[in-house]
Amino acid sequence: MRDLIVTENITLDGVIEATEGWFAPAGDDGVDESDVIAALNEQREAADAFLVGRATFEQMRGCWPHQTDDATGISEYLDRVSKYVVSRTLQDPGWDRTTVLRGPLTEEIQALKSAPGADTVVTGSMTLVHALIAAGLVDEYRLFVYPVVIGRGVRLFAEGTDVPALRLVEARAFRSGIVLLRYRPV
Repeated sequence: MRDLIVTENITLDGVIEATEGWFAPAGDDGVDESDVIAALNEQREAADAFLVGRATFEQMRGCWPHQTDDATGISEYLDRVSKYVVSRTLQDPGWDRTTVLRGPLTEEIQALKSAPGADTVVTGSMTLVHALIAAGLVDEYRLFVYPVVIGRGVRLFAEGTDVPALRLVEARAFRSGIVLLRYRPV
């Protein structure tokens, strides 16, 4: 049985939309984020599947398969894991080890969760994540909280979202000021 893990970079005020220049991938802003990269590597080692929506998939497909000098390990991770993209319009994923999920979301995700394997990680994919939350399919939230307040943008928990009570299972601070908060539904 797989856990479905939502991992998001998020601001103090709950924004997950990477606008306004608040988010730089680990190490891209000149700050030593080796401890953040180590935490991301730990999470990648615990997962063998990656789930995204079509827009996030297309952005990632345009970038990661073409990396030749990736010190973060993301490119290598994405090459080896099974990738699942939720889309009714994508015909040819054009990326090895990718399956397009076209059926009803709840049925597709429940089938994925019941398959043998390690964790399935979802990142970005704001529309998909909101649908997963609404369907009660998320087993854990891993939030990399950036010490930034934006005041506007798409939030992880949109107004009116019915979120179950959450239990904190880990809080870890990093040198950069980023904090990892892990929550599981009670």
